[in-house]
Amino acid sequence: MFSGITGNVLIFGLVSFFTDVSSEMIYPLLPVFLTTVLSAGPAFLGVIEGVAESTASFLKLYSGVLSDKVPQRKGLVLFGYSLSAIMRPLIGLATSPFAVLLIRSADRIGKGVRTSPRDALIADSVEASFRGKAYGFHRSMDHAGALLGPLVATVILTWFAPNNLRLVFWLAGIPGILAVLLIIFKVTEVPRAEKKSSVFRLGVLPAGPVRTYLLILLLFTLGNSSDAFLLLRAGTLGVPASRIPLLWAYFHLVKMLCTMPFGMLSDRVGRRGVIVAGWCVYALSYLGFAFATNELQVWLLFAFYGVFYGLTEGVEKAFMADMADPALRGATFGWYNFAIGVGALPASMIFGFIWQRAGGVAAFLFGAGLAAVAAVLLLALVRPPERVS
Repeated sequence: MFSGITGNVLIFGLVSFFTDVSSEMIYPLLPVFLTTVLSAGPAFLGVIEGVAESTASFLKLYSGVLSDKVPQRKGLVLFGYSLSAIMRPLIGLATSPFAVLLIRSADRIGKGVRTSPRDALIADSVEASFRGKAYGFHRSMDHAGALLGPLVATVILTWFAPNNLRLVFWLAGIPGILAVLLIIFKVTEVPRAEKKSSVFRLGVLPAGPVRTYLLILLLFTLGNSSDAFLLLRAGTLGVPASRIPLLWAYFHLVKMLCTMPFGMLSDRVGRRGVIVAGWCVYALSYLGFAFATNELQVWLLFAFYGVFYGLTEGVEKAFMADMADPALRGATFGWYNFAIGVGALPASMIFGFIWQRAGGVAAFLFGAGLAAVAAVLLLALVRPPERVS
């Protein structure tokens, strides 16, 4: 079952596990912290999430291009994880929504620096026929950490420090430090393809099917707002704050169980169809969230929505690696992560403002509609590449 899971893939899986334990001790509590402790509304939540992710997107592009030029990708990966590990717990000091915006943006800067070089290093570390499996494993470990993080937060808030959100934020720094130590001592560099004279430029989209895929992905992302809004929707439908971390953990359990099997499936049947299926699941999930009326429906919808992640997260990255020039993988992943990140700011802001002005139903219908259009365009316009290297 673990053939093709190389040493670097395994270590990066563990790094993501610890990083997400840290991150997800904080993330599901952030909407409650912002709206109740710091008195922010849905629109500002959208601004925080959108600005944080879009700040990272520019660095994902630059760091990806840079990682093709420097001798080692590991240094960029280490710096990015270290910055996030330092900044994330500082939310425990925040006394205003603006402070949360600054801290979360700094955290996402770390993610922006590390993500594209890490994705490229994973592609360098595994055979093409195992890419779906490798990225699926990596995302599964990420979700395993995201499953444990909310459970740890729940234990702390229930038995050790009731309602002390700031203490949870501080303790979230511990697993982040463990992730950094793993990178320092266990991640190794991999020989890469020789550089070519033609170089990706930051201001120019790559040509051909990569460009088409990126533009369609950007369209999908414009309707893919922050999952913080799903937690907010859960609260409006009667899920109490005490069960929000459990709901978030349950959501990540579904993602953890789905991601690697669907990645392996894409190794056998092709990536494009699996991605299209995932985007369709997304559209149906958002339709469900638009018209849900009770807590039971929320739990069922979170499970169904988790399948979307299983179908797309690892498979989209493997699809990108299949289309990339081996000598320019870092830059290609930079553009991939940039397309997702640059759409995050308008996506979350638009969603937040639609919700505030027209209600949650209208906002979820908007997201469902864009996902459906993107699925049709991907099926019609992007030809699956041959996976040879």
